[in-house]
Amino acid sequence: MTPLHLPYIAPWSWTQFHQHFALRLLPGVEALDANRYSRTVRMDGSVGWISVRPLPDQDAIELTMSDSLHEHAPTLVSHVRKMFDLDIDPAAVARHFIDDPQLGPLVVANPGLRLPSAFNPFEQAVRAIIGQQVTVKAAVTITRRLIERLGSELPRSTASKAAGLLTLFPSPEAIAQAQLDNIGMPGKRVATLQRLAAAVAEGALELQVQDGADELIRRLCMLPGIGPWTAEYIALRGFGEADAFPAADLGLLKAPLWGSEGITAKQLLARSQAWRPWRAYAAVHIWQNYGVTARQTRPDEKARPTSSKS
Repeated sequence: MTPLHLPYIAPWSWTQFHQHFALRLLPGVEALDANRYSRTVRMDGSVGWISVRPLPDQDAIELTMSDSLHEHAPTLVSHVRKMFDLDIDPAAVARHFIDDPQLGPLVVANPGLRLPSAFNPFEQAVRAIIGQQVTVKAAVTITRRLIERLGSELPRSTASKAAGLLTLFPSPEAIAQAQLDNIGMPGKRVATLQRLAAAVAEGALELQVQDGADELIRRLCMLPGIGPWTAEYIALRGFGEADAFPAADLGLLKAPLWGSEGITAKQLLARSQAWRPWRAYAAVHIWQNYGVTARQTRPDEKARPTSSKS
């Protein structure tokens, strides 16, 4: 199949996405080089891989996929457009924040920042739970262990077409039924992860936003061990929901734009009401402010707040 070109409205930054993926990369499931991101995928019973690269001197990215996924091309295009946030008009975002004394200057300084999100919402939900109260580096280490134990092998005929892409992320059923002793997480967090996986595997919880992000967040928070930060983060990173806002995130609370004392989650949540319906873009810019000014690789490398539910 001829590679597909997916256009966007400039500015758009490959550097932002490359940094995002580099910090969270899961080898075997994902691969990254200077100008290409690739990963294995499941799609309605089919398995294979996709590969994305920015096109020089064009306002578009190129999508290539394995032969096994060609019949799913329209759905894959939709997923990739959301993953790389290709449908937003950055000028509209800038106009929304331009008069805000804190956010306006950040948006002017980085007009091309987008909202990176996951290809698969379940995978992102797993990452979010594992990432409770630990650094991104530690969360990636634990997630890699999970893949080593429970990931399934991509068929050799398919995997051979994309070097390094050998493994599919574990299914909800595999995680729900697994013995996860000594994987590096507290027992309560393991229980939270397996409750989520079982709910998804059994169909008791549908990870979708057709009924609105608020409804998804409400349903997620009904699961013991998942609180507002985790649920909002899943909506933001798992679905690219433009108004999701994990107000208790330490990177948002400690960003230099709030001064040396920072800001409380309650204060930030109140302030964020003025940023609706695009609070997730506010979060991206605040994280960027935290990361650059505090000389961190990324803003959310710091430990995340724990769920408010036990």
